[in-house]
Amino acid sequence: MKYDFTTILDRHGKDALAVDGIGKKEGFAPDPPKEGFDVIPMWVADMNFPTVPTVQKAIRDRVEHPAFGYFDAPEEYYDSIIRWHKIRNNVVGLLPEYIGYENGVLGCVISTLTAYAAPGDAVLLHSPTYVGFTKSITNNGYRIVHSPLKKDEKGIWRMDYEDMDAKLKANQIHVAVFCSPHNPCGRVWERWEIEKAMEVYKNNDCVVISDEIWSDLILKGHQHIPTQSVSPDARNRTVAVYAPSKTFNLAGLVGSYHIIFNKCLRDRVRAKSSKSHYNTMNVLSMHALIGAYQAEGYEWVNELCQVLSANVDYAYRHIVENYRGIKLCKPQGTYMLFLDCEDWCIEHNLSMDELLKAGWNVGVAWQDGRMFQEPYGIRMNLALPLVRVKEAFERLDKYVFHV
Repeated sequence: MKYDFTTILDRHGKDALAVDGIGKKEGFAPDPPKEGFDVIPMWVADMNFPTVPTVQKAIRDRVEHPAFGYFDAPEEYYDSIIRWHKIRNNVVGLLPEYIGYENGVLGCVISTLTAYAAPGDAVLLHSPTYVGFTKSITNNGYRIVHSPLKKDEKGIWRMDYEDMDAKLKANQIHVAVFCSPHNPCGRVWERWEIEKAMEVYKNNDCVVISDEIWSDLILKGHQHIPTQSVSPDARNRTVAVYAPSKTFNLAGLVGSYHIIFNKCLRDRVRAKSSKSHYNTMNVLSMHALIGAYQAEGYEWVNELCQVLSANVDYAYRHIVENYRGIKLCKPQGTYMLFLDCEDWCIEHNLSMDELLKAGWNVGVAWQDGRMFQEPYGIRMNLALPLVRVKEAFERLDKYVFHV
C-alpha cells in the first residue's frame, strides 16, 4: 500500500485519551492492565493510524505564517466539501450556502433540537444508542424514546418501522436522530431502508438529524447512501452532519459541518447555533479539512477501508469460530465490533463487570456496551494495525475466553 497502516504508534504523552486516559474516567475508561501487559486501545472511537500526510502539510504551511487572527473560510474550504461529496457520494446541487460549520456533530444535534423542540419534549433514537447522543440530549433536558433495532433471521440489525411510527405518535415526537452508518452496530443502511424510515418521519412531521460522521468508513461490499438523497422530501426535512474527524483521525482538532438544503430549516438551526457566539471555526482545523480533502485523501481513505475490512474479517471470523456464546452482527461500516455477551456470561456464571475486567487486566481496553443501551454489550475498536488486533485476540484466547 502507498500509505502506512502497519506502524504501531506510541501515543503516550501525545494527548491521546485512548492510552493516557486509562483508569482516569470512572465508569467510562478501562482500568490499567496488570503488570506485564501494555494497553491495546480498543475503546475510544479514534484510530491508531497516522493521518494522511497532506493534513500535516496543510497545517505546517499555515503555521509558517505567524499571525492567527480572525478569519473567514475561503472558497477552497467549501469547494473541498462540495467536491468530496460529489465524488464519494454522488451528491449534486450542493452549494456553499447549504454548508455550515459546527464545533461538533453533537453541537449540531442540540442546535437543531432547541430550534424545533422544548426541554421536556421527547426525541426518537434507535437503540443501541451512541453514548454521546444520550448524554448531550438528556443533559439539555430532552427525553429520549428508543426504538430498538432488531436482528433478522440472518442476524442483521434492522429498523422496526411499526415501532418507530407508534412511538412517534404516542409521544407527539417531531424531532428524530438518525445514525447512518449506525454506531455502534455498524449497519450501512440500504436505500430502501432509508426510504422507508424517511416515510415514517414524513408521516409524523419529523425534522430528522442525520449523523453521517462515519459515512466515509464503509467496508468491502457496501455503499453509503446519504439520507438527503433518497427523496425530495428527505432532502427538505433533514439536517445532515459530517466531519473529517472520524475519517482522518482529527477529533482533537474539532471541526464538523452540516448540510441543510431547506432554507427555513437552515435559518433556524444557524440562528440557534450562533447564539452562544462559541460555534466558530478554528483556523487550523479548517486547513486540516482542506488538506484531508485533497486528491491524496481520496486514495488514503480507499486504502484505509481495505485495511479496516481486513481487520473486521479477521476479528469476526475469530469470534464466530472460537467464542461460543458471543454473538455479533458483522459490521458493514465504521471500525467497531459490537458484541452481545449474554449467553457467554450466563453459561460461565460471570457478570459483565467481571468479563470486562478480565479483558482490561490483560490490556485489552475494550468498551462497556451498557452505556449504549445494550445490557450485555461490548464495543471494540479495530482501527489498529492488524498485528495489534491479532495480539488482542491472542490475549482474549488465553486469559478471557480460554479457547
